Amino acid sequence: MAQDFRNSLVRTIGTSDTTILTAGDYDAVIGIRCCNILTSTINIDVKIAKGGADYFLAKGVVIPPNSAVELIQGGAKIVMASGDVLEAVSDTASSLDVTCSYIDTISS
Repeated sequence: MAQDFRNSLVRTIGTSDTTILTAGDYDAVIGIRCCNILTSTINIDVKIAKGGADYFLAKGVVIPPNSAVELIQGGAKIVMASGDVLEAVSDTASSLDVTCSYIDTISS
């Protein structure tokens, strides 16, 4: 059964919730890398917004200057249902790049 691997790249995220991925028909997130592009420390949140509620994958994570954090490791996956929205936010303007790898529409 073939799978459709994709990515979503979002640059210079700041202090407003920013959409990384809006799920289609059951997508599996297989990687999220968050990179601080500044020379000062930042704090970030990454969450899934669903039905008016936020479900945090990471909250208040500190990323040192010019460093990155991998949120999904060791073969872990996060399945997102249709309409779920993966979002990220930083405490500092234009400070965060996010790379998300996912499988589009998991086959049954």
